[in-house]
Amino acid sequence: MIEEPAPKLGGRRRDTAAATRETAEVATPPAAGEAERKDPGPPRSVWREYFESLVVTAIMALFGMTFVVQAVKVPTGSMQNTIIIGDHLLVNKFIFAPGETLPFLPQREIRRSDIIVFKYPGNQWDPGADEGDPNNRPYVTNYVKRVIGLPGDRIQLRGTRVSINGQPVAERVVTAENFREDNPSTPILDPAAPLVPEASPPPSGEGPYTVYYSERSRLDPSENILDFQTFRNGDTITVPAGKYFVMGDNRDNSADSRVWGYVPRDLIIGRAMFVYWSYDESAPTSFFLIDFFTNTRWGRTGTMIK
Repeated sequence: MIEEPAPKLGGRRRDTAAATRETAEVATPPAAGEAERKDPGPPRSVWREYFESLVVTAIMALFGMTFVVQAVKVPTGSMQNTIIIGDHLLVNKFIFAPGETLPFLPQREIRRSDIIVFKYPGNQWDPGADEGDPNNRPYVTNYVKRVIGLPGDRIQLRGTRVSINGQPVAERVVTAENFREDNPSTPILDPAAPLVPEASPPPSGEGPYTVYYSERSRLDPSENILDFQTFRNGDTITVPAGKYFVMGDNRDNSADSRVWGYVPRDLIIGRAMFVYWSYDESAPTSFFLIDFFTNTRWGRTGTMIK
């Protein structure tokens, strides 16, 4: 008999062992994968979340107040009735940002008739006049006025008539009196109340904004303007380079460039945009919470300043 040779099993056993190892490697994830899992750590407390939100909000508010907008309150009547005592305004600080203007950004140069907010530059003709008044400090107190003259403009002032470079300024002139003292027969604080236009002399002129003069000023167009320090050498001045000539719309009750001089460009904060809240400071008062609702001028909320 011829015996068949026995099969060789060594190679098959090696192949089976290799397949088993491969299967084990596929079925079992590497231990390194477990090490990549991150430990979430302890949960954040409610106070920590509030604190982080407060910090982010404060940073955003600080950025906005520094570069974009600023809130100011109007305590005086130099711009009545365009802006009333007790108005709270938002000021656009970005529009007049220094440096080169870009076409895709809402920036532009200061224009004539803009209502601007600026730091009071002090009385350049009489620096001692500002001493002793803590509410009117140079480079600290905010002023709100209308731009009348740009750098290089020749401004002529004769009574109630204002001319720039030989051309009369387009303004609507209205007669109104400023209340100097409180009338005990009225319940309001008269000096803080809005101006009440009068019929005589009747309004005159046409323009994009209204200015107010007393009856005496309108009936005496030859009023001596030399009482204004800026015009002490004559009725015509030239605005220096880098500075602006400003006036209040309440012309008989406004300390402005006629009195203390010009506004340097670097003291201008921005352009007044609109009224976000207005409180009638001339109205009677009682309990502060009641006063808030009864003395708030709700109709002026959102009023654009122009």
